[in-house]
Formats: sequence, C-alpha cells, structure tokens
Amino acid sequence: MRLSRNRSLPCFAPSLAKLVSSTLYSAVSSASGETLSSCCSSFLRLRGFRNISLRTMASHVVGYPRMGPKRELKFALESFWDKKSSAADLEEVAKELRASIWKQMVDAGVKYIPSNTFSFYDQVLDTTAMLGAVPPRYGWSGEEIGFDTYFSMARGNATLPAMEMTKWFDTNYHYIVPELSAELKFTYASHKALNEYKEAKELGIETVPVLVGPVSYLLLSKPAKGVSKTFNLLSLLDSILPIYKEVISELKAAGASLVQLDEPSLVLDLEAHQLEAFSKAYSYLEEATDVKLLVETYFADIPVETYKTIIGLKGISAIGFDLVRGSQTLALIKEVGFPADKVLYAGVVDGRNIWANDLAASLSILQSLESIVGKGKLVVSTSCSLMHTAVDLVNETKLDSEIKSWMAFAAQKLIEVNALAKALAGQKDEEFFVANAAAQTSRRLSPRVTNEAVQKAAAELKTSDHRRATPVNIRLEQQQKHLNLPILPTTTIGSFPQTVELRRVRREYKINKISEEEYVSFIKDEIAKVVKIQEDLDIDVLVHGEPERNDMVEYFGEQLQGFAFTVNGWVQSYGSRCVKPPVIYGDVSRPKAMTVFWSKMAQSMTARPMKGMLTGPVTILNWSFVRNDQPRSETCMQIALAIKDEVEDLEAGGIQVIQIDEAALREGLPLRKSEHAFYLDWAVHGFRITNCGVKDTTQIHTHMCYSNFNDIIHSIIDMDADVITIENSRSDEKLLSVFREGVKYGAGIGPGVYDIHSPRIPSTEEIADRISKMLAVLESNILWVNPDCGLKTRKYPEVLPALTAMVAAAKLLRTQLASAK
Repeated sequence: MRLSRNRSLPCFAPSLAKLVSSTLYSAVSSASGETLSSCCSSFLRLRGFRNISLRTMASHVVGYPRMGPKRELKFALESFWDKKSSAADLEEVAKELRASIWKQMVDAGVKYIPSNTFSFYDQVLDTTAMLGAVPPRYGWSGEEIGFDTYFSMARGNATLPAMEMTKWFDTNYHYIVPELSAELKFTYASHKALNEYKEAKELGIETVPVLVGPVSYLLLSKPAKGVSKTFNLLSLLDSILPIYKEVISELKAAGASLVQLDEPSLVLDLEAHQLEAFSKAYSYLEEATDVKLLVETYFADIPVETYKTIIGLKGISAIGFDLVRGSQTLALIKEVGFPADKVLYAGVVDGRNIWANDLAASLSILQSLESIVGKGKLVVSTSCSLMHTAVDLVNETKLDSEIKSWMAFAAQKLIEVNALAKALAGQKDEEFFVANAAAQTSRRLSPRVTNEAVQKAAAELKTSDHRRATPVNIRLEQQQKHLNLPILPTTTIGSFPQTVELRRVRREYKINKISEEEYVSFIKDEIAKVVKIQEDLDIDVLVHGEPERNDMVEYFGEQLQGFAFTVNGWVQSYGSRCVKPPVIYGDVSRPKAMTVFWSKMAQSMTARPMKGMLTGPVTILNWSFVRNDQPRSETCMQIALAIKDEVEDLEAGGIQVIQIDEAALREGLPLRKSEHAFYLDWAVHGFRITNCGVKDTTQIHTHMCYSNFNDIIHSIIDMDADVITIENSRSDEKLLSVFREGVKYGAGIGPGVYDIHSPRIPSTEEIADRISKMLAVLESNILWVNPDCGLKTRKYPEVLPALTAMVAAAKLLRTQLASAK
C-alpha cells in the first residue's frame, strides 16, 4: 500500500538526442533507471547548456493527479474505509504521494509547483472543511476537522446521508456541493493548505499554495435544506473573506510569496452582481494581505466584460487562462490588451487530453502573447489541472507503439511545459521540436486514423432527424401492456456488485490464465445468480448485472474499431472512484455484435423482461480521451451508428427493453450559454439515431447520473426515450422542481429513490416518502421506481436490504393508489 521511496521517476534518458524522431514520445515514456533530474541534466549538457539551471524558466502547473501512478491513494482510502488500515497508514501513503509528485515536478524543471492540490476526496470539500461550513446534521463540535466528519460529509454514514455530489463544470470529475445558509457560522477549521505548504518546504521545495477561490466556492454552493432557493449565496462573501485572509496570512508567514486562487466560474456567463463580487473579494484580499495572488481560470474562454473587469483589479498580480479550450482568448487579449502590472499564465498544454502537444503551434501562441505582455511577464502553464488526464505514460508497456508516440500523460506534460518555457526563453531544443513535429505528422497521415466508409455513412446522417414515428405517450402505453408491467414498475440501473472473485476471473481470462469455456461458465453462473436475486426480490424489469464488463465505456471501446486502451491510464472521477477512459484515435465502427450473446443468455433465464444494456454515443464520447483532429460532433455520429447496429441486433435477438445510457449528456454541455443549442442539437440527435429503427413495442430506456438537469429538460424530452431513469435522491429531489414548475413529461421517468454512492441503507418508509413526493408532480402511469445509479461499487450486504426496501415501498404505494380509486 505504501509507495516505494526508491521508485524511479519517469525520465528523459541521456540517449534522447539519438532517438528516431517519429518514436520520440514513445521512447521518452518508456525510459527508466535514472532520476528525471539527472536525465534532464544530461540532456541539457548534450544540447550545450552546461550552466543553465532547470528552474530558471517560467513554467507552472495548475494542478496534478492525486491518486498516484498505480492508484495508491484509491487503495489506501478503501482500506481505511473498510477498517483494514489506520488513519496513520492513510496519512503516510498520502504524504509519500505528495512528496513524489513535488519531487517529480522539481526534476521536470517546473518553477511554480502547486501545493494543496492533493485531496483525500475533493478540493471543494477541502474548502468546506477550511471554512468550517459543516452542515449541522453531522454534529461537528468546532474542532479541527478530522476524517470522521470529512468522510461523513463525502460519503454519508450509517445514519446520515452524504452531501450532494455533482459534476465539476463540464468534466467527469464530481465535487461535493457545499450547503450554506445565513445562520452558518464560518470558522477556520482545517489547516491543510498551510500544513502541505510546510511539508513541501521541509523537503526543500518551494510551492505555490492553491485554494478554491472565494467567489467560485460560493457560486458552486447551494442553499441548505430548508433555506429558500432564492437565497443569495454571495451574501456570505463578507463572512468567508476573513478566513481566506487568515489562511493567506499564515501562508505568507510560513514563507509563501505567491498564492493561487482557482476561480473557474470566471468563464461562465456572469451577471453584474456576480462580477461585482469578484471585484469586492480581491480588493479586500489586496488590502488584507501582502502576498501576490494568481487567479486561475480554465475550461473555456473568459467573457469579454469579465476579462475587462478582472484585468483591472489591483488585488490580482497574475491571471491564468486556458488557451486550449479557450480558443478565442488569444484574440481577446490582442484586442483588449493586458495590463503591464500583471503576469499572464498561458495554459497552452492541454490538461484534459492525452495527445502530445503541438509544440510549434503552442510556441507561436506564446510568442504572440509575449509581444503583447512583454518579456518576463509570461509564464508557460497547463490549461487546467492535470488531474483530468492520466498520470504517466511510462506505465503503458502494452500500448501500440505508434499510437503511444502520439501521446503525453501528466508526467510527460511537465516536460512539454518546460520545453516550451525554454524555447520562449531563447533556449529552444531544435531536435526536440523536430521530433515533436514528426510525431504530429505521423498521426495526421496514419492510415489507421481514417475509414472512408465510416465518414461517408456519418455524413449521410444529416439528411434526417431520426425520430420514431409514433408519439412516446402512445408507445409507452403499448409497451406497458406488451410487457405486462404493473403501475410503478421497479428496476435497477444495470450493474450489480463486482466481487473480488469476479474481478479475478475477468483478469485471469484477459491474460489467458483460464480458458474461454471456463470464463463463459463463470459469467453465466454470475448472471444466473443476479437474475435469481431480482426474481426473489420481485423486481419487474431485470438486468443481467454486467459481470462481463470492466467499465461502461471501456467495455464497448474494446470492441469498436478506432479505439486504443491503456493499462494504467486512470483518472479520478470522485473520491476513490477512478475511470480508465479509452482513447479514440480514429474513425469508429463496429466489427461485430458486442452484447447480444450475454443479453440473450440472461433473457433465457427468466420470463420477466430483461434489459439489454448499452452505453450511448454521447457518453462514450464524453468519457473517452477524444481525438482532437476533427469536431467532436463528427466522432459522436460515428459512435451513434455503431450503437444503432447493436440496438437492432438486440431487438432481433428477442430483447424487448433496451437501455442506452447517456450518463454524460449534461456533462458535455458547453459552459457558455451561446454554445448550448449547437451541442444539444447534435448530442440529442446522436441518441435518437441509435434507436430510430426499433418497433413501437420495444422499450428504449436511458439513464443519466449526477448533474443539474433542470436547465436542459426540454432537450431530455427531445431525446424521445420511452423511459428515463435519473439521479434524484442526493440532490434533495431538485429534479422534481422542474415538474412542479409546469413542465409536461409524457414518457416514463424514474427519479432515483436512494443514493447508491453511500453505504447507508434506506428504510422502506423513507423510500415510500420519496415516491409519494414524486407522485405529487408526476402521473402514476409514467413513474418508475429505481435506485440513483448502478450498483457496481456497492457490496451485496448493502444492496440486498436496500433493494428489498425499494420493492416494498413500491408495493406499498401501489396498494395506496389502488385503495384511492
């Protein structure tokens, strides 16, 4: 569980100068045996820079993955939660991880190294702890916040529900939503930022402490339960700013000269009073502290009026911009200018994808910026925190060598940042840049990237909107009768618990340790077990439990052309939960059926309807590392065609209920409102393509998880699914508010009745109460009863009583409805 103190760090080998250009990135990623510092020093000596310090270049990293190259933190957390290890054990793993990350950045030559970007669960929750903003239900008594309170807020406990979790802007990362009120008394309750700064300093490493900015923190919060939804969260700014002042003052006293405040909300469409809050906050911090403040923005272009406001604030010494997703930011800076008293942090290295940087293009951008802001006023940075990309390409020993040469993970992006900083400082390594250009050309011209037949089929999709002919309310009525479903039908979302034994068998089959016959026999028995459990529970529409699947996106990507896969390309989704996104490098097609064999097997075991389980095109797109050489919409249409073929094969195989999950539809919504319509048009169209050819009696389900859906409810309706199951329980049923406001919904809908991401087991009465609230705004003939999400991450001792309570609650409400008639 502990990191080896002697683990070799990813490095540039001294022989780098002799490597063939087209395989540079692959070879660099595979180097080992020397520390990165000695390798880079050797490399510089080869280039003739004998007396140059690696850290004289102006380079910066917004943040770094916190899980570890082999998910060390994940396993340490889960061991602690399972009471198999102590808090001290967990702290030790965390400390070693932090030290390894900081040293890695030193060795890579990064000048401005971030601290306090590590977290045991979530950086927003860390800020909640820092401010002492603990909801009263957790019984916190005001002491320094420890693991018990912290993890209760994150995960809930045996008696208390967790705080709401939702998507971090347009990423697949989830944050814990603060619950605030005017009555809440803020207090400095976690010294994590200070402690981690001191920890790095003891290692001889100077860092830039990172805090979630005060205005973004409030804008990302919600009114606490019982507080009016119209409560102005920004009215709490005066209450939290003194704590920020105290934190920054302590950091200064400890030696910090620069503090980074992440304010990603600056890229949103802000109202005048929200912009004024930024002015107020940073004017206060300027007067209250004597530390230089770097305000970081990321994920999109910053609006013009916001830009003009922020660059005029005297309390800010430096501003960071995302120049990857913020494709218009360079033009904005050229048009409006940039103040002489500030430093610009230019995010030109993509923090959200795994493709090697086009160094020549990035250097051109940097040079354009330098001509505006002046020499010494520009710092090369990542577009956002590297926590949204995989950790280290050095661990990918099985990846196709050509495709690998096109990539850069977080560790390699550190090298790219420093290479660009060197080039900007007049110390460009021509050979390195030539090699990079060769890799870019190799990718662009590779025949494995392009499939003309796929491109032609996708282009033809534009001639139709692909709607089913019969209205959904009529289809739904036919389906309920055809499937012989009761009122308030029960179902689950798809996956059942994945036991240690199940994971072992899948792993052994993958490495050819067991035969295909043995594997199929085991999976068949697992499916039979799950089917019997559901029949014994009297669930109405069954699932096969997905025992053959490792991940809802990776499973499909492994069977589609145009995808590549990593072994250790893990990215944190929330808490200890990590995902391993596939890499879409080329045109996408389906060589053969992917799920029909298992779905037909499961249906043969029961007379009840068995759902065929698929992942939708938008979710596959948004949960992959996507090629950046064509519009995302074009890639989505290609995936939609592949899923359409699968849907039609399932229907032909006798599957009458097919779920096409679009868990990530909302996640891909652009942050700027002006871009919403275009995205929703092609995303919703992509979903409709998948099922436009099925019979009226074939019931199409979709599922969406943690996000804010109210603002896109009309697009959800436009998807034309027969039934949608959707997260609801952890967000205080705010989904229901949209129906209270008069939105008419004619399709089936299953707002989740309990939170599967918490170990807490709900009672029958609690679930029945939730169903009653739903029936107050939804007709009983369209309401379904189901959990919030799949059950993959839970254990059977949690799942069985929770599902028992769910079915009992549905039956109780059916009886009450029948009596009322």
